[in-house]
Amino acid sequence: MTGALIQIEGLSYSYGSSDRPEAVALRDISLDIHPGEYLSILGHNGSGKSTLARHMNALLRPTAGRVLVAGWDTRDPSRTVDIRRTVGMVFQIPDDQIVGTIVEEDVAFGPENLGLAQSEVHRRVDRALDMVGLREWRDVPTHLLSPGHKQLLAIAGMLALGPACLVLDEATALLDAEGRATVLSVLDELRRQGLAIMAITHVLDEAARTDRVIVLDEGRMVLDEPPRQAFSNRERLRRLRLDIPQVTDLAQRLHHRIPCIRPDCLEVAALSDEILEAMGKS
Repeated sequence: MTGALIQIEGLSYSYGSSDRPEAVALRDISLDIHPGEYLSILGHNGSGKSTLARHMNALLRPTAGRVLVAGWDTRDPSRTVDIRRTVGMVFQIPDDQIVGTIVEEDVAFGPENLGLAQSEVHRRVDRALDMVGLREWRDVPTHLLSPGHKQLLAIAGMLALGPACLVLDEATALLDAEGRATVLSVLDELRRQGLAIMAITHVLDEAARTDRVIVLDEGRMVLDEPPRQAFSNRERLRRLRLDIPQVTDLAQRLHHRIPCIRPDCLEVAALSDEILEAMGKS
């Protein structure tokens, strides 16, 4: 498709309750997400990140403004199924999304509920398992999977629906380093295949991998920049109760001593090259 896959126009949202009728979570957010883009959403606790994520596939509907997914308005109940097939959600705790007792059965659950022919269900299950590297696990009981593999299973379940976008709400927060690296590797491959990815995260090194960094503060979008630009101003981020990736922090410290080292490095390999080059000049 051409143009934006998701268009957010003046989105505001309030959680109404008897004691807090005006608990405003989002304030006048406007944002476009294009096919194949990889975005990270940062912000301190309570900034509105998860609330924004839940608007992407009509789990929540705007109090004001609108969200369009492939041209469909999320406020239109007749389009909810289409929207949720287009934008898949993956949450922090994978067990909350696993419904099958066997890996293959769990991935098949979504396509079967769409009423697809069994041949198409099998094709989608095979493809989704291949995409996340779980084909050899297809007959394994889901309760025997590691947390990392459970998160890959949750992603496979969404992929079997054929989405154009994945929204991950702190999907790596509870994983160890190996599990996180595996999930991120899968996301990189999905991105290369053209899926849009929107990742809510607290892990700055993950945000550094993305195309754009969006920062929310008190429900407002206060920053929308490429990672290199977003992480170049440490004082601005500290005012927003955030920081910079560890590798960028090290690069900035080294830059003060060795000016030829770029202070905006976002990857360990890039910083290593900078250091080796600087040593060669000395």
